[in-house]
Amino acid sequence: MLRLVLIALFAAGVVPAKAETWPRRPLTMVVPFATGGPMDAVARILQSALSDALQMQVIVENVGGAGGMLGAARVAKAAPDGYQFLLGNVGTHAVSQTLYKTPFYNATADFAPVVLVAELSLVMVARKDLPASNLQEFMAYAKENQKTMRFASAGAGSATHLGCALMNARVGVDVTHVPYRGGALAMQDLIAQRVDYLCIDTPAALAQIESGAIKPIAILSHDRSPSLPDLASAHEQGLTGFEASNWSAFFLPRNTPASIVQKLHDATVAAMNDPTVRKRFQENGIDLVGDDRRSSAYLARFVTGEIAKWAGPIKSSGLVLE
Repeated sequence: MLRLVLIALFAAGVVPAKAETWPRRPLTMVVPFATGGPMDAVARILQSALSDALQMQVIVENVGGAGGMLGAARVAKAAPDGYQFLLGNVGTHAVSQTLYKTPFYNATADFAPVVLVAELSLVMVARKDLPASNLQEFMAYAKENQKTMRFASAGAGSATHLGCALMNARVGVDVTHVPYRGGALAMQDLIAQRVDYLCIDTPAALAQIESGAIKPIAILSHDRSPSLPDLASAHEQGLTGFEASNWSAFFLPRNTPASIVQKLHDATVAAMNDPTVRKRFQENGIDLVGDDRRSSAYLARFVTGEIAKWAGPIKSSGLVLE
């Protein structure tokens, strides 16, 4: 009788799946941003190799909104059975905890960290006819024209919003923010010269920079990006110590069995080591993290440090979202 009850509970999803039987059906990778952006690119590159490593189909589902918190909250509240996992980033798991007055979740308590995947430098780009070609010229122009200027982002609270907002606060200008439902839409309006500038993941800007459709101003990581080695960082151009970078990592709901976390971790690392995957990341200007930064324990420490790192700048900038 007890055996029949347990079987019924398992079938209903009440009893978490055991690692030796997981996965037994397709998995959903929740990407908390719109299609076409850098986070979506990371997901699509990993999707096939991850399916092969797990010997089960991985479905990518884009759930955008609230700077990534809507999709992240969905995973945080999901059953801890390993069948839904999140591709989170600096916006969902670091800046949201301070930027929003009431975050939808606790980034450290409501998730089981799996593995840090990649880092993506933010780049500040401007409409091609903006009369500034470097950061010093941009700062001078912005101080004179801030009342009429507009900057775009992939959504309120996203890394693209925060990167430019922190830049504005550091420069000392108050420019109107225009949020979009994803970085691709923001980029379209920048190319069309409907907005003045955008701070976006480097991979999403490479083709437009190379074609001359937009103008690169500065890399927002401390050092130059391998993808744009000739573009000086904001730090190099006079904003000493300024840094705003993005990253991507996998998370499962809290209380997911450790054995399932380990299986997803190992499958992800196997996918990251696939030569085809590595080549596609390189072609897209995305930097995979090194072997020494791939443990679940490292990701847990990393997220805690990122929350603390961003809390100070966000508070000092006065940014608060409802």
